[in-house]
Amino acid sequence: MAKRKGKGPTPKAEDRHWHAKRQKARAVKNAKRTGTPTLGPGARAKGAAPSAGSRPAGARRANGEVPELVTGRNPVVEALRAGVPGTALYVMSSTDERVRESIQLAADRRIPLLETGKNELDRLTDGAVHQGIALQVKPYRYAHPDDLLTGSSPLVVAVDGITDPRNLGAIVRSAAAFGASGVVVPERRAAGVTAGAWKSSAGTLATCPVAQATNLTRQLKAYQKAGCFVAGLDAAGGVTVADLEIASGPFVLVVGSEGKGLSRLVAETCDMLVTIPMPGKAESLNAGVAAGIALYEVSRLRA
Repeated sequence: MAKRKGKGPTPKAEDRHWHAKRQKARAVKNAKRTGTPTLGPGARAKGAAPSAGSRPAGARRANGEVPELVTGRNPVVEALRAGVPGTALYVMSSTDERVRESIQLAADRRIPLLETGKNELDRLTDGAVHQGIALQVKPYRYAHPDDLLTGSSPLVVAVDGITDPRNLGAIVRSAAAFGASGVVVPERRAAGVTAGAWKSSAGTLATCPVAQATNLTRQLKAYQKAGCFVAGLDAAGGVTVADLEIASGPFVLVVGSEGKGLSRLVAETCDMLVTIPMPGKAESLNAGVAAGIALYEVSRLRA
């Protein structure tokens, strides 16, 4: 029987004709996923530029967050008015009044302005409707939940099941207004600090820290061990917030979602469930509104 002739040793990956194409496609996919701004020949910087030795704009932080892009003329100018921390403003042209205002606001805050073409902006926004302008927002650095226990009588707000960033921003705004030391959010299946949260917080996210908890129930138990009284805001609560005199000490207020309220485990972990009396016909309040009313009553008791 004739001996088969082998095909020789298997070639290295870099020697195969398809390897370079696959590597290039993978690089483009990663750039889209991470939001890394790769300026093409049609884009050039205007004014200040990011330092050459700084972290790439799309690089992942320690907490896994990546920058996001706010697109559209109205959303961008509103974000800049609200003090959303941007790292770069991409602009195709400055013929629109809102775009010109965005450019001026970015210049006042020393946000790098990058003039770019349509193809480049389409690629950066992954095909989203951008109207010729996009603001890159830097990732938010979350605090540690234990860092919110400041002073002899800390006041902490914890949110359970809040999925709308605008509601989170409104809660942070109320927390800042009524003297809370910070807000705790679950790490998963919950709203995080995005551009939408920054806008609805009216800039208070710059002074009121938000912490992430891997497990909210476990974190509430840790607060209880640290001496805090944990009260959950719930329509079925037996005590009104206004009558909760124990709120004058170390206190954690837990706010649930508008539809489902507190989850079962979180409700069982709370020391007490409290409610906001509503003589009107509304069955429930928006989570941000409910948090604001409850925090007002708590601040009055603490005063």
